[in-house]
Amino acid sequence: MNNQVNDQALSILTVPAFDDNYLWLIHNGHDAIVVDPGDANAISVALGKYNLVLRAILLTHHHIDHIGGVDELVTQFNIPVYGPAHDGIAAVTIPLDDGDQLSIDSLNLNLDVIAVPGHTFGHIAYYAATLNSVFCGDTLFAGGCGRLFEGTAAQMLSSLDSLAALPDDTAVYCAHEYTLSNLKFALEVEPDNPDLQKRVIQEQEKRAQGVPTIPTNIGLEKLTNPFLRTRTDAVIQKLVSTEKVAENQDEVSHFAALREWKNNYR
Repeated sequence: MNNQVNDQALSILTVPAFDDNYLWLIHNGHDAIVVDPGDANAISVALGKYNLVLRAILLTHHHIDHIGGVDELVTQFNIPVYGPAHDGIAAVTIPLDDGDQLSIDSLNLNLDVIAVPGHTFGHIAYYAATLNSVFCGDTLFAGGCGRLFEGTAAQMLSSLDSLAALPDDTAVYCAHEYTLSNLKFALEVEPDNPDLQKRVIQEQEKRAQGVPTIPTNIGLEKLTNPFLRTRTDAVIQKLVSTEKVAENQDEVSHFAALREWKNNYR
């Protein structure tokens, strides 16, 4: 676990879980909220270590590694569960839609809800302007994006566009340590991208030291993440040559081809 301070009052605690998940605790030294607590025990240990009281749960989507600890934590703390209105999560007590705003009074924290369907039908993200951070679950990853389990390529492209429209210095708190694998694929797509080449070295050094590569930031993703670069000439030409995609196909077709290539990449 490591503590990352993002402003004078609030900190974001990284809680590793399972093989490669990150759970996020936002706290002020006493009160805390958790994003996607797939593992209740990991959160309970962190709360005890830092003497924190859990005040609310925020969920991005319904996959078990994101919601598996919810019932136990609700029983322990009797707290509200914020989550997507359209993703089939029975534990949600305060359903949220795109454009909603919520206030966590105990942390003096305001969050904007962004609908980001694609990975699941009702996936949402939480943007905290005062923390300059977005919590995006499995939609945007460091160097990649989530698989299209329920949504369409058009939905995912639109969702990524919504996240890419945030300020470049916005910290991106996604839910998995997939970075090196994603960047290996990114180099297949853009081998001559100098920003990507530099990033690969930096992220490899972090992992060699056992340091998380998350959070990333929007600006870095726009320079190095192929799924935010499907409209660039370099990516389009690679898709044409490697995936036999027609250059004059629409942008959704280009995105879909890239996602399918990644699905089958080893």
